[in-house]
Amino acid sequence: MSLPKPPDTFVEFSREFPGVAEAWQLVQRAGEQGPLDAKAQRLVKLAIAVGTGRDGAISSAVRKGLASGVTPAEIDQILALAAGTIGFPATVAAYSTVRRTQNKPPDGAG
Repeated sequence: MSLPKPPDTFVEFSREFPGVAEAWQLVQRAGEQGPLDAKAQRLVKLAIAVGTGRDGAISSAVRKGLASGVTPAEIDQILALAAGTIGFPATVAAYSTVRRTQNKPPDGAG
């Protein structure tokens, strides 16, 4: 699986703070250990990003998820499931970030 190229800001930050970047990679690898397959991990990470309302994390989770075989329908189900927990306005905001990342404007947007 080939993940998309990280944003330039991430690359720049990693060069500026290599120790932090290295620690981040260790945390990421440790979190991948366990029974969940890569696709399930991507769905969980998307759900967490949506729940915390972090646009950058949502965009990253969508890009990496799609590259890992997550389908747009699965992403949409994450959004639908989130509504009952985080509320409608927060879910609509996450929906907007997801669509922007997928280069699909929400219906009615010009």
